[in-house]
Amino acid sequence: MKITSIHNDNVKYWVSLKNKKIRDEERKFIVEGDHLIEEARKNNLIEYIISCVDENADFYVTKEIMEKISDQKSISYNAAVVKFIPEDSVNGNVIILDNLQDPGNLGTIIRSSVAFNIDTIIISDTSVDLYNPKVVRATEGMIFNLNIIRRNLEEVIPVLKNLGYEIVGTDVNEGVDVRNISKENIAIVIGNEGSGMSDSVRNLCDVFINIKISKACESLNAGVAASIIMYEVSHE
Repeated sequence: MKITSIHNDNVKYWVSLKNKKIRDEERKFIVEGDHLIEEARKNNLIEYIISCVDENADFYVTKEIMEKISDQKSISYNAAVVKFIPEDSVNGNVIILDNLQDPGNLGTIIRSSVAFNIDTIIISDTSVDLYNPKVVRATEGMIFNLNIIRRNLEEVIPVLKNLGYEIVGTDVNEGVDVRNISKENIAIVIGNEGSGMSDSVRNLCDVFINIKISKACESLNAGVAASIIMYEVSHE
């Protein structure tokens, strides 16, 4: 279908998907660029393709329309409306994100989770939106290759304990060296960028770890710290 008017109902719908509330209601979001589209296609999540260069796309639109629906300063020529990624049951080693707020950090953690064979990410109800366009772009498509669920952490952590998981908190000042961490049946908590883990989650942890760093550096970025921990978990 060819669309030339920015007032078309389809265009209005695509623009509305920039809003988190609408995304959640529709359980759909927009991805931009061929790489993200291809990763979504591999997982059978694409509803349809929008393009301003391919006349054979499901919707062939003008550049003006693509600029209207795009979340980027420099638009991609192709986009797709994609279904929310289905949640699976918790399996394998787990990363728990407690009130993580930076989209770039979440995207980095998702990419590293796939790289280092983490199977499940549990995001707290208070964390940044998984389908925030900045998060989606930062994952470089790895968002489609991981089991990611959003839960109330005070409710889900006791469930994990009943499943035999050891809850591993991160603390810059105390705990065992990350290199000595258990390699199996663990759920590692990464806290908020500024304040760390919440007290309620901290109290549910079984053990704490830290990363040995130079005294000249106060702390590591949450995405970097999580990536180092996941690397250690994935290597004997």
